[in-house]
Amino acid sequence: MLLSIKEHSLLYWTGICIIALLAASPFLSRTLVHPRVEFFTELWILDADRRGENYPYNITRGQTYTIHLGITNHLGCCAYYIVQVKFRNQSQPAPTSFGPLKNRSPSILPSLLNISVFVANEQSVEIPITFSFNYILDEHSPEIKLLSLKLNEILLNIDNCLISWDPERKAFQGFLFFELWLYNITTNNFHYHGCFTGLWLNMTISSENLR
Repeated sequence: MLLSIKEHSLLYWTGICIIALLAASPFLSRTLVHPRVEFFTELWILDADRRGENYPYNITRGQTYTIHLGITNHLGCCAYYIVQVKFRNQSQPAPTSFGPLKNRSPSILPSLLNISVFVANEQSVEIPITFSFNYILDEHSPEIKLLSLKLNEILLNIDNCLISWDPERKAFQGFLFFELWLYNITTNNFHYHGCFTGLWLNMTISSENLR
């Protein structure tokens, strides 16, 4: 069967397009944008030198310590967070950050201080945190009585917290931690975002800590 000039031209250009697509396919496979299937937020702590090494542990009453709290947003949009600062002893309830997000829960302890922050998508924010503790050794039992926590120059009352001596770790340990809460535009409220980070701290005893 004879083809017309128009049909020959159509066949020719169709072949050219197919060859061009085949030649470009390796490049296209590298440049195609695949839909994201995972959205999350990173939360971390760095030491005073912005490293993950020299975290404060042995705490002296009245001395100021510095850390950096970091947040990275991988949610696909700008996010409005609140960081709830909390402190607990060895027996008080801790938050959870494992399992499905709907099953994770914050600590029921009240927030001592809320820190609000906006983070653009795929951006990171570092928040400098300075803190110091005032505490005494209880005269009638081997316990540390917390009096106050100064965080970023704000004096916070935590006098309802007692820290018992841990014979295994040989320390009076308390946990300073930071829960991440995310604003939900649908409910017009903040919800626990399923992650937290913190530091175990040993309240050291010297003659200055005695009444």
